[in-house]
Amino acid sequence: MAFPTYLNQQELARRWRLSPRTLERWRWLKTGPHYHKFGGKIAYALDDVEAYERRRRAETHSSILGSWE
Repeated sequence: MAFPTYLNQQELARRWRLSPRTLERWRWLKTGPHYHKFGGKIAYALDDVEAYERRRRAETHSSILGSWE
């Protein structure tokens, strides 16, 4: 059994080229990828991050196609 890989807030912010404060705001708004708290530290499972990226890609793709009809 493989252990999941986690990203901290800084790592995910760098991955997505956005401010760590944006991730904080998304958590407060209950939007964005799922996250975990380990001893008060925020962590994002890489599997959850990639699933969120796939969902966002699908939403963007469908909204573009919808505007062409």
